Parts: sequence; C-alpha cells; structure tokens
Amino acid sequence: MKPVVLAVPDLVSNSYFPAIAAVELGFFRAEGLDARTELIFPNYRAFEALRDGSMDFVAGPAHAALVACPRWEGLKLLGALAQGTFWLLVMRSDLATTPGDVNLVRGRTIGAAPLVDLTFKQLLRDAGIDLARDNVNVVGVQDMMEPGVSFGVAAARALEARTIDGFWANAMGAENAVRSGVGKIVLDVRRGLGPASAFHYTLSALMTSDLAIARDPDMVAAGLRAVVRTQRALADDPSLATEVGRRLFPAAEAAAIADIIARDVAFYDADVSPAAVTGLNAFAQAAGLLDAPVAYDDLVATQFRENWKMPV
Repeated sequence: MKPVVLAVPDLVSNSYFPAIAAVELGFFRAEGLDARTELIFPNYRAFEALRDGSMDFVAGPAHAALVACPRWEGLKLLGALAQGTFWLLVMRSDLATTPGDVNLVRGRTIGAAPLVDLTFKQLLRDAGIDLARDNVNVVGVQDMMEPGVSFGVAAARALEARTIDGFWANAMGAENAVRSGVGKIVLDVRRGLGPASAFHYTLSALMTSDLAIARDPDMVAAGLRAVVRTQRALADDPSLATEVGRRLFPAAEAAAIADIIARDVAFYDADVSPAAVTGLNAFAQAAGLLDAPVAYDDLVATQFRENWKMPV
C-alpha cells in the first residue's frame, strides 16, 4: 500500500464528502493507496500544504487555491467532486422570506467564511445589490477558526443565537438550521435559486500538485479513480454516507448526512467542463484573485480525464 494524504478544509460537511468517503469507505485502499484525511483550515492553507509537498491531494473550493498559488501555478484540477457553486444562503426563519429573493439581504448581517465570502459578494453584485448602499454586512461567526469546527455548523448556531441574520455556507449548516426551525433556505444557485451566473463561480474540486504528478502519475490516477467510484457508489446508495458520518461527525450531523448526500448526488459528475473553467476564471478575476484567464489545459490535468467517465 502506498501512503497518501488528503487535505480537507471542512470535515463535518457535505462539501467535499466524496473525497472523505473515498478514504472511509475503502475506495482509496481498493486502488492500492493507504489514504488518510487531514483537516486544514482556513481552506487556502490546505492548498499551501499541497504546494509545499506535504499533501498529495486537496478536496476544496477551486478558487481558494489562488491564494496559495497565483494563477494556480504548480497545481492541477483533477476532477469535480460536485458540479457548481455549492453554498446556500439561509436566513432567519422569523423573517418574511421568498426563495430566490436576493433582496432579503438588504440591511442584514450575513455570516460567511474567509474566501467563501467572495462568492457571496459577487453573487450580490451580479444580482444588483451594493453592499455599502444596501447596508449588507458580511462577517465571520464565533468560533469559526477553532480547530475542527465546521463553519456551516458554527453559522447555524450563530443564527439560532441571532448574532447574524443569515449565513452563506454548506448544506450541512443549512440542514441544521432548517431542521431546528431557526432558518430557511433562500438561495441555492445549483437549483436555480439565485443568479444563473453564480453556478460556475467555483466548484468542489479534487486537486493535486505538478510535483505529485511528476513523482507518481499512477498514484494520482488511482486517487482520482477512487473518488469517481465513490461518487457512483453514493449515487447508487446514499445511505452509505451514514456509515461515514457515524465515524467522523457529531450525532446530529451523522443523522442528517445521508439525506443531504441524496440531494447532492445529482451533481456528482467528475467532468470539468470548459464552461466551468471559463466561469471560474471570470469569477476569480472579478474577485481580484486572478489578473487574466488561465487556459483550460494549464489548469486541468487533462491526461487523467479518461477517469471521469471510466467504465463501471
């Protein structure tokens, strides 16, 4: 067995779940890789570790890598863990809410994690909201920087405490807020709630380094195959997620994860399309993370893409 390390910026989450589950359900092991998961937060620090050679893979938001590696230099996008921008806007349940109505943020305080907040701010701009003019305050939440804390879970707690009016975070945080009755989902761009342009701001991605590819391309290909096979296994049987949740998550989140994954599997396609890269480039430029577009072949590890659609 070849030892490999996968970094994730949020463990108690659906966001990067296919990669986490690939470790826990033995799909890496079936490919000859003895994989372990390491939690590294904030998200850009996971990419710093990948850049510096202490990680073999990162499961994270593709745009966050630009903080560690300008123009994604030294890194490659191996495949999508899930298609599209995967965070949701949840607002307090006592507010009058209409699904898809971005105007609800006017005069409100919204929690969002570092770098994740850039996607929310761009969404607001695309929807005609001006943060200053419309008095929208985008903030962090209490305890979000503590080791092992999921931002979405912390945001749901902050919403319940009413220290914020809403949050932009993963579906685990949204599920907690909805199940407890403290929040309602207002925006979910993957499902048509919000500006269409926001779908391709970023994606949940499996990434590796040029160093890892040069050192051991077979290992890289095997890691990608493990994740693709996990996506398919979860699509066939989302209840497999409960097994992973029981090992890694607190009880409430473990009980919820299979339902969340059952909804997410519609987006489980490892293909990285030209449209996804075009949208990622455009968002990164608008957010000030990138000075000019990066060519598809310079960002995506195309030599491995046959694994995206490999036979069952």
